[in-house]
Amino acid sequence: MGKRMTKLVSADDIAIPALLRAARAAYTDAVRRALIETGFDDMPRNGAYVISAIGNAGATMANIIRGLGVTKQAAGQLIDTLVLRGYVERRADEEDRRKLTVTLTTSGEEAAAIIRKAATAVDTKLKKRVGEKAVAETRKVLFSLIAIAMGEQPS
Repeated sequence: MGKRMTKLVSADDIAIPALLRAARAAYTDAVRRALIETGFDDMPRNGAYVISAIGNAGATMANIIRGLGVTKQAAGQLIDTLVLRGYVERRADEEDRRKLTVTLTTSGEEAAAIIRKAATAVDTKLKKRVGEKAVAETRKVLFSLIAIAMGEQPS
């Protein structure tokens, strides 16, 4: 599981990138625990991200590579591992044979449901702590950071 801060100080004393990295552990740890508890203990590192991406909207290899921020080779190795472990299937895209489409198997769909449930449980805890409005505002802020990363201009 991820390393935890031993004592929280004021949020104002920590840089946003450090806050984002540490806060992500709430989801990562909850998902990892849920997967292990339900027998999906062979999920590779970053595998839950790939499973979720495919489960939410389907994904091409290009989308997975972009989302993970890794090389084509590293993403390919991760997909190979997920294929070997029975979580995903890889096929040539029906519209463009040069592209690969990755889809979930039945086992992958089960893992995706467990991942969603674990993430929702963290969301619920967060809403209890700070309220729905604060969570909605946080989503807007994070979405804006994504837009900045993609080079989008403010509207």
